[in-house]
Amino acid sequence: MATTNLNYDVADNHGHVPVMRERMAQLLRPGVEAAGSQAVLVDATLGAGGHSEYFLQTFPQARVIGVDRDEQALQNASARLEPFGPRFCAVNARFDGLGTAIAQGEGDIFDAARAHGIAGALFDLGVSSMQLDQAERGFAYKTDAPLDMRMDPSHGLTAADVLNTYSHGDLARILKTYGDERFAGKIASAVLKEREKEPFSTSGRLVELLYSTIPAATRRTGGHPAKRTFQALRVEVNRELEAIENVLPVITSALSIGARAVFMSYQSLEDRLVKAAFKDLSTSTTPAGLPMDLPGTAPEFATVTRGAEKASAAEVEENSRAASVRVRALERLEGTPEFLPPGGKK
Repeated sequence: MATTNLNYDVADNHGHVPVMRERMAQLLRPGVEAAGSQAVLVDATLGAGGHSEYFLQTFPQARVIGVDRDEQALQNASARLEPFGPRFCAVNARFDGLGTAIAQGEGDIFDAARAHGIAGALFDLGVSSMQLDQAERGFAYKTDAPLDMRMDPSHGLTAADVLNTYSHGDLARILKTYGDERFAGKIASAVLKEREKEPFSTSGRLVELLYSTIPAATRRTGGHPAKRTFQALRVEVNRELEAIENVLPVITSALSIGARAVFMSYQSLEDRLVKAAFKDLSTSTTPAGLPMDLPGTAPEFATVTRGAEKASAAEVEENSRAASVRVRALERLEGTPEFLPPGGKK
């Protein structure tokens, strides 16, 4: 597949080291080995394709379905993974739609997934290095660019739309909830005042507003003063938490016995959603105090990681993006694979 009309350097992006790639392969290996020649992995956040490339190299018997809502990312990753031929297939969708995509997909890789279930799935949540590197996408606060922030730039509200149309209450809510911003109300007031003069269109103007609104004493600690606001806008624009909530029942239902779903979270909100879902799925519903599980009450899943795993110091030194990652993995113990639509309801 051609890589023309891409707004970033393909070769440079291939130099990005996927976060904890060896550990991700180690966590997924039992499901791949159990499935043997029928193993199909899902890279639900394909990005530049680094994790998928490593899995295809590490597991020569496995095939990979790569999912991404960003069509440009999908095209470029497909070009990167072209040497693997039919062992890789790309799907243009938000990851909570992967159940529907697999149920309706055509070709050997989808036939194998439907017949045997998914042997493992990886979710590397949040914005990708590739998207951060594309200044015109508006994800980065250190470069003046259009306030877009859509992972799928073909449709939906932009960050500018949010700033220019949301009420004070809604702006303050997303800044507080998704960005843990102490000055959410103050920033929302400043945004409403400024947009009356002229609608927001670029990140530089928003950064200037944040510098003038957040007290100087606070700006001197805790990183860049725009970090929390940009994070909150990105989560809102892309409905990231909604997608995570929707996909948890979808991917766990699709796993074959012995297969694992692995989530890499970089924000506490993401990790809390995954943690709560994994706890529910791995807990017996037998009433407390009984010596053994009643029929039909034993959990179909078990947690693999003890709490949330973190990257080693060596990993962080090699790849600074790994500093905030939290990894959780869940294994299916019993049950029959199903491919559900977003939200997990038939």
